[in-house]
Amino acid sequence: MFVDVNAFIAELERRKELARIAAPVHPSLEIAAVIDRACKSPGGGPALLFEQPTGGAMPVAANLYGSLSRICLALGVETLDDLSHEIEALTTPPMPKGFMDALKLMPLVNRLTDLMPKTVKDGPCQEVVKMDGGLDEIPVLTTWPEDGGPFITLPLVITKDPETGMRNIGTYRMQVFDRRTTGMHWQRHKGGAQHHRVAERLGQRLEVAVALGADPVLQYTATAPMPEGLDELMLAGVLAKRRVEMVKCRTVDLEVPAHAQIVLEGYVEPGERRREGPFGDHTGLYSLADDFPVFHLQCITMRKKPIYVATVVGRPPMEDV
Repeated sequence: MFVDVNAFIAELERRKELARIAAPVHPSLEIAAVIDRACKSPGGGPALLFEQPTGGAMPVAANLYGSLSRICLALGVETLDDLSHEIEALTTPPMPKGFMDALKLMPLVNRLTDLMPKTVKDGPCQEVVKMDGGLDEIPVLTTWPEDGGPFITLPLVITKDPETGMRNIGTYRMQVFDRRTTGMHWQRHKGGAQHHRVAERLGQRLEVAVALGADPVLQYTATAPMPEGLDELMLAGVLAKRRVEMVKCRTVDLEVPAHAQIVLEGYVEPGERRREGPFGDHTGLYSLADDFPVFHLQCITMRKKPIYVATVVGRPPMEDV
């Protein structure tokens, strides 16, 4: 399995499924236009690597998971049916009717225990630490002409319940307002939104870490429909057949995937809202602007040579199908 995006991109290139774009292409509308055409090509088109976006920013990777074969490759399965059977066995084990049935579940329990995430001292995602870094260092894409601004579209947003300490990892769009703030599009039923409600009830700010360009298995598990109380990192460990390595953040009491490309550390204040949107959505229409919590950036950590991984949301067929 692929420990990071770099390894996955290298394998895609070996299989001739990667197209490199050497010409400068602008993160505002131009890159998204190329991605949109690729996604709507037969078979989902190639994975894309924009080597030098206009402005000299870091490379942008997109459409990495834009075909069924690449999804299966990323998740280490021959077919998605294989994946569904494995997840079903993990999330809905049969209820034991007696002592002997309970004993039969012990191998599953031991397997899950052996694949829990582990904390390491350091990781590639912290090769560079910028306490005064800004979001203008990242080539965040503006996708559609009437979007409210640039949107981070493929983040792993990590929070903990202020009362229970239970972790949640979700993928929520983040509109970049300026170099140190973004919107946090927490819909009411999402885990991150629940943690924020608890923090607001307690009158506390909620610490947040955002991992960009995490390894392919983690990118999937952050969007998987997980049962309440089941850690996304445990599912990632099962699929990857290894313990996911996590590293402690520098400014918040959270852990992030050690092999991510970029990490944003910060917080959301209780009671603070800001107008977010419009946003070109899956329907092919713009979702309306509305008020959402605000993420405040405290610190950026990243690899020495990071790659910004993005996806384009729009009318199917698109990568997220």
